[in-house]
Amino acid sequence: MSVNIDLRVVAPGDDTYVDAAWELKERIRMGEGFLRQREGFFKDAYRRSTGYVLLERGPDGEEVVGFASCRRDGYILFLAVDPGQRGEGYARRLVAAVADDHTTVTCHARTTNEAALGFYEHLGFRIVRRVDNYYEDRGDAYYLRLGEEGIKEKLSRFMRR
Repeated sequence: MSVNIDLRVVAPGDDTYVDAAWELKERIRMGEGFLRQREGFFKDAYRRSTGYVLLERGPDGEEVVGFASCRRDGYILFLAVDPGQRGEGYARRLVAAVADDHTTVTCHARTTNEAALGFYEHLGFRIVRRVDNYYEDRGDAYYLRLGEEGIKEKLSRFMRR
């Protein structure tokens, strides 16, 4: 069966997919313990950022299978892919879309989230610094940056598959 996945770029202020993004984020939080933001914080940040939303089109309509929320400076606030859809290149696709619109791409990741750190490293992100007590629960984070030189070329090799 063929799956149709569409990428939609959602302008700041458009909350069309905010509830679906929140639900996906909450499924990840409950299953993996990451993405622990409060609902008000999450939805406010989502609405103020540009959203990159991956939608699976099916006979019953659209379902959000992944999203990235990005500030205008290229900082990724949230990046999430449905656990059942991982391994399909969707997170790579989201980061590539962000990189197409920004000169630099940055984000934070928990120091304990080995899967996320491995993913970002694979794409060419480098740790810039460690930030102790970054998260509300006092968890530590790494601040990561994707190289400024050749960013589009680096990501385009991942998208050719």
